[in-house]
Amino acid sequence: MRLVRYTYPSFRSLTPVFGALQRSPWSGLESEIDRLFSTALTDFGGASPTRFPVDLYEDKANTYVRAELPGVSREDINVEMTDGYLTLTAARKTVGADGKPGESFSFSRAVSIADDVQTDQVSATYENGVLTVTLPKREEAKPKKVSIAVK
Repeated sequence: MRLVRYTYPSFRSLTPVFGALQRSPWSGLESEIDRLFSTALTDFGGASPTRFPVDLYEDKANTYVRAELPGVSREDINVEMTDGYLTLTAARKTVGADGKPGESFSFSRAVSIADDVQTDQVSATYENGVLTVTLPKREEAKPKKVSIAVK
């Protein structure tokens, strides 16, 4: 179901306002509902037709970027590190009923990466439709335990 427009009846105050029109508490509601639905329909869950959601998490030694890309071939995935951004690009190709190539869709996502990553050691794995990019941290960025001296 697609909600195109929501309209509501206009309400008028029953109390006189001495020649001035009183603003209804409902006056901005229609525009807010329209904005809410247009955002939800075009950007549902943070994903749009050309973007996909990613998960970012880290441990002491690495930062990880994980993206679910079901139905995408390993050869159709591109991972690049450029100027502090990790760019993930994927293409999904469908096959028509007659065996001929059908539609193809491409998805792209750029994620800003902190300066504490060793860009020459980045690795990626793709298993069961899940792409995981491992970004190792530099030694100076890893947490270090500090001992407390007794005096």
